Amino acid sequence: MAGRPKKIIDYELVKSLAEIQCTQAEIAAVLKLSVDTLSRDETFCGIYKTAMNNGRMCLRRLQWKRAMEGCDTMLIWLGKQYLGQMDKQQIEANVTKPSPVIADDSKP
Repeated sequence: MAGRPKKIIDYELVKSLAEIQCTQAEIAAVLKLSVDTLSRDETFCGIYKTAMNNGRMCLRRLQWKRAMEGCDTMLIWLGKQYLGQMDKQQIEANVTKPSPVIADDSKP
């Protein structure tokens, strides 16, 4: 007995899906395979990791491009992410200290 036939993985499709940040579960569903089957495949794991990183770099490149074009929203967001800038909200509390209550234990 030879066992089950080997599953065919479309690595180009894996690359395309991983570049747009699809999860392994989503890719497994498209390929009609289990996540376990994919995670045991060394070629898949290498392509998936590289494509995920490439997708993030592409997205970052586009964000920087928009910021450099003067997109205020993107400039603010990138400033918060990379420069530690934040929207500060000044909150003032006007708290008065309560007067102490003195117990009068001198009553007969």
